[in-house]
Amino acid sequence: MAKPITVLCLSSAVKGQRLIRELKNLGCRVFLLTEERWRGDEWPYESLEGIHYMHSLANRQHVINAASYMARGLQFDLIIPLDEYEVQTAGALREHFVMPGMTASEAQPFNDKLAMRVRAQAAAIPTPEFTPVFNYDRLRDWMARVPPPWLLKPRHEAGAMGIKRCDDAEQVWRWLDRLGDEQSRRLLERFVPSDVFHVDALVWQGQIVFSVACAYGRPPLSVSHGGGVFTTRTLPPEDEDAQTLTALNARVIAALAPPGFSGAVHAEYLRTLDDGRWLFLEAGARVGGANIADMIEYATGVNLWAEWARIEVARFCGDGYAPPAARRDHGGILICLARQEYPDLSGYDDPEVVWRLKKRYHAGLILTSPDAGRVQALLNAYAQRFAVDFLTRAEPWETGRLV
Repeated sequence: MAKPITVLCLSSAVKGQRLIRELKNLGCRVFLLTEERWRGDEWPYESLEGIHYMHSLANRQHVINAASYMARGLQFDLIIPLDEYEVQTAGALREHFVMPGMTASEAQPFNDKLAMRVRAQAAAIPTPEFTPVFNYDRLRDWMARVPPPWLLKPRHEAGAMGIKRCDDAEQVWRWLDRLGDEQSRRLLERFVPSDVFHVDALVWQGQIVFSVACAYGRPPLSVSHGGGVFTTRTLPPEDEDAQTLTALNARVIAALAPPGFSGAVHAEYLRTLDDGRWLFLEAGARVGGANIADMIEYATGVNLWAEWARIEVARFCGDGYAPPAARRDHGGILICLARQEYPDLSGYDDPEVVWRLKKRYHAGLILTSPDAGRVQALLNAYAQRFAVDFLTRAEPWETGRLV
């Protein structure tokens, strides 16, 4: 009998349960390295050989030390990061253990907002105007040339975490003074009023084998900083926007990914309101958050987490991979912070409702239908009702690392 594949999963958030279960179904021995605050949370314990806890996964050297301690009794074959923050850390671990797979340097364009913009720019892929925060003369010249407002962005945070809007140069300098030695870990970018889209894809040996283009309702930055109901929906594949996004996404992955890359990619794009230009915003070598993978599964039958597990095992074993055949239904999701600890969603009873979020102080639904227009209409109506029935607001975290 062949020796089972031993997998180390890293995560500073509770996610990736389907990936862990699929790895177990494929005969792997799965170990999890996560943070102490998630002890006793909703992990698939029946699919795990062991869980090791740390106070924090933020310090890369501490993670290397912890994994090396685990490796005294285990021989890891695969290392898989479940969250944005661990993508480069997993690469550093592969380098440390001299294992195959994406290194920390190869992962940087998927994790560092400055690096991904520089790569995209070199490949003639349009992005919002930006500048690094290194040289002050260059920064002054950029602010004199590019009109505000600007966004001061952390290079390594996920989504809208830690982003500061600046309406003049004085605000920029005040934030940089507060950041001190951390300021070089930022970039300054022109704020471009836009509609925001995302594409979620599976890649096998450098080729995109499955992708779904989606349109957010309100931009995620607006929701996270101003409050509101988060929504997104799948776009019909024949839609002109979906076709444009699919082609642009292929160029982005080719520009960012190392040769022969295999895995999952979540990428975001802007369509400017003033002139309809398409701009690349950011991409991660991971499955998208906010239950987007669940929405895609209900619409297509393809679970991105489970397929990512299959891709990792096939790559390790030298086997082939093909995604399952996909349905062509349309899906939408809406989520908000709720005033109630356990919101009552029973009044949202249209037959298109296929999933209800079970999370304290959150309300959420997934809708599916063969009719894209029906999904859009329900999302609009339900978002208005959510605002009355449940919606509350919390101050945005400065970093995804906070408890």
